Amino acid sequence: MSVPCKFERSLLSHEEHETIRLTHHPAIYDVEVADLEAMRPRLRKMRDKERTLGRHKRREGRGKAEARGTSFPGTAEHASKRKQVFAAALKRVNTELRRLHNLATRTAHVEAARKALALHRAANFITYPPAGATADEGMVPKASKRRRKIVAGAKIGRVSQATKVAQAVRDARGVG
Repeated sequence: MSVPCKFERSLLSHEEHETIRLTHHPAIYDVEVADLEAMRPRLRKMRDKERTLGRHKRREGRGKAEARGTSFPGTAEHASKRKQVFAAALKRVNTELRRLHNLATRTAHVEAARKALALHRAANFITYPPAGATADEGMVPKASKRRRKIVAGAKIGRVSQATKVAQAVRDARGVG
């Protein structure tokens, strides 16, 4: 059951109220993660102290325990209500820390997924280096060591042309 802020203020001292005020809705989003982590044990300690005080007061009421001291602070009358206030604040802090942790985790997963997608897309466009005349590249034909014979352009087609000329001479003679 939630407790109104005015009722919290009436139960708590000024320092306690300042601690609890930071755990409420708009203010909790401005608190850093390290401050929330530091606030958690402090709230647990306050809650445990009130729980112990409340249990002892109940035992006194049933007659099972002796009075702890000659005087209690004025807050001892509302130990269970104060414990509820501290427990609710601790719950809000834990919830906010869990939310921030999940947000950071989700952000990291999204970044990792984007990086993986970029790598996957880049793998589709692999550019292989050109194969040179180097060892261990598989079967590559060896370059010929024979001297290349360079044929002059004027000599290309001379045999077929000579055949054409000889045939024309025979046709002109009429011998066939």
